[in-house]
Amino acid sequence: MKKYPVYSVGNFSCNDIHREFYVNTFKEHLKSHSFVEEPHRHDSYLMVFFTDGSGIHEIDFDRFEIKKGSLFVLQPGQMHHWSLSEDIEGFVIIFSQELYNLYFGQKNINNYNFYHSIHNRPEMLFEDSETPKILPYFNLLIEENSQHNNFQLDKMLNLLDCIHIEIARKYSETYSHQAHSYNIKINTFEKLLEEHFKEEKLPSFYADKLNITLKHLNRICNEILQKTATEVIMDRVILEIKRMLTDKQLAVNEVASAIGYDDYSYFSRVFKKQTGLSPTAFRELKN
Repeated sequence: MKKYPVYSVGNFSCNDIHREFYVNTFKEHLKSHSFVEEPHRHDSYLMVFFTDGSGIHEIDFDRFEIKKGSLFVLQPGQMHHWSLSEDIEGFVIIFSQELYNLYFGQKNINNYNFYHSIHNRPEMLFEDSETPKILPYFNLLIEENSQHNNFQLDKMLNLLDCIHIEIARKYSETYSHQAHSYNIKINTFEKLLEEHFKEEKLPSFYADKLNITLKHLNRICNEILQKTATEVIMDRVILEIKRMLTDKQLAVNEVASAIGYDDYSYFSRVFKKQTGLSPTAFRELKN
């Protein structure tokens, strides 16, 4: 029976000092961690920057073409795997939210716009002219990681933050997710959604929690995500169903129950309406 693993930072780093922070070149990473080419999840944040080569990166069932300059950021819980060319080059960083937030104090990892939402694209492409803005920080991270200097972790975390700043600037320019009063409400809405989507699927529940009208919630969702509140909720529900269906240790009716559908026939109809496949057909396609 196939079960997709969830990896922690410790699965990659054997350094007790940096057990919540892993950084490596991609070539070296694959030498000792070939298992990452199979579908899996992380309970930490993952960043991958490709400087050469090609391939396909599948993240939560969306496929992205890997090119020179491709950068991917994954949040905890996202499922991914890739198929890579032999000449692949780049960098990989894995770190825990706790490490980052504890170090920077009042600054939270979710302050960065590209980590706000499960609906944000996990992919950005740095053109050749833009690479000099970000590549030196990766090289400095590798250099610092190979040494044993005082304040090593401090420097590495600050280099990581410099990378985050460059990504945030690029992301805002590319996707126009500038600071907006609606972003606060969207962020709160999605936090509530993470807590309640298995039990509560009506947008009116979330509007009440946010102390706004359903009409205003829909206006916010359309402005920021170009979706209705119902579509945002259903996207999150369907994503979780897909993730659970890839675990063959769970019967399909167990997945339905875990997501809050007591009526299996209704669950199956909802899933097929959203994906074009029955739950069983989707499972067979992905395994």
